[in-house]
Amino acid sequence: MLQLFCSALPQAACLSVQPYCCKKLLILCILFRQYYSHGRLEAIFYLDGFPLDNDQSGRAIHIHELGDLSNGCDSTGGHYNPFSVNHPRHPGDFGNFFPKDGKIRKYKTNLFATMFGPYSIMGRSIVIHEQEDDMGKGNNKASLENGNAGKRLACCVIGISRSTLGCTIGH
Repeated sequence: MLQLFCSALPQAACLSVQPYCCKKLLILCILFRQYYSHGRLEAIFYLDGFPLDNDQSGRAIHIHELGDLSNGCDSTGGHYNPFSVNHPRHPGDFGNFFPKDGKIRKYKTNLFATMFGPYSIMGRSIVIHEQEDDMGKGNNKASLENGNAGKRLACCVIGISRSTLGCTIGH
């Protein structure tokens, strides 16, 4: 089994745009596990720091093509899309996540991304966006490329983790 981990702080540029969210938003844990090279990827998302009201819209979470944080989340490139397919069929499209009590806790299985081979997500980035993903139904070019998910609130680079990393949320 191989495990990858991603942990981040908010994008500095977004503090002035959405201080209610960005000041405290921390990705405490995004853990990816894959038991063998042809197996399905699973992910555990454990995020904190969203506003406490429960009437929030979803937040899109995607894998982006580059693990470059030299200019914050803006240098991570576009969505990871090695097969040049329309959104939402990219391997790194995880859909929308809805905060509850300021937190997101989610376990996802059967993801199309992989940790192995030429299409590995290792060294790429995870980006949390300010808006919901329209899942390619926005009737414009951007919708088919990125789901019109809005600005990038936080990001991190996906790297190898210890197998003893305590990242479970009771799925």
